[in-house]
Amino acid sequence: MTTTPISLLERLRAPAEQGAWARFVELYTPLLFHWTRRAGVRAEDAADVVQDVFLVLLEKLPEFTYDRQKSFRGWLRTVLLNKWRDHLRRRGAAAAGGGAAAIVIADDADGTAAFEDAEYRQFVVARAVQLMQTDFQPTTWKACWEHVVCGRSAAEVAAELGVAEGTVYSAKCRVLQRLRKELAGLIED
Repeated sequence: MTTTPISLLERLRAPAEQGAWARFVELYTPLLFHWTRRAGVRAEDAADVVQDVFLVLLEKLPEFTYDRQKSFRGWLRTVLLNKWRDHLRRRGAAAAGGGAAAIVIADDADGTAAFEDAEYRQFVVARAVQLMQTDFQPTTWKACWEHVVCGRSAAEVAAELGVAEGTVYSAKCRVLQRLRKELAGLIED
């Protein structure tokens, strides 16, 4: 009997879950760097800010409880912006060269939030898919990808891969189920 894997956020609550932390870092590092660029953080400061964010997450995520009424994305974004502001305070406002103004602009450019839900969702899902691909056999992955992403019929994909049509449906189910579990709590429905 196989056990149902728990979400990444739940696994981060266990102190010994190095694999969960590694996955979280792989998943979120590119997004955090993207957000720092959008907030106007200078390239030479971005790594420091992202590192500071991960230090906060290392402390806070083990006790973090996901609330469906709140946004994990919003919380994470707030942590990043607060670490950037701390970084500016440490360096001094004069040395910042307008960095504080860049944060205000990034927070509300043209009356809309700079960190749109759709952009965040697309970024995190794409990164999770990229990381998950190696967790499946190539045939399983290709069957799901061709059927779901490319929109090809299960019969057509099965014929191309030399597998039963049911295998394509099974691959689709396994990959999508794993993706949902991987992203549980990380993206809002």
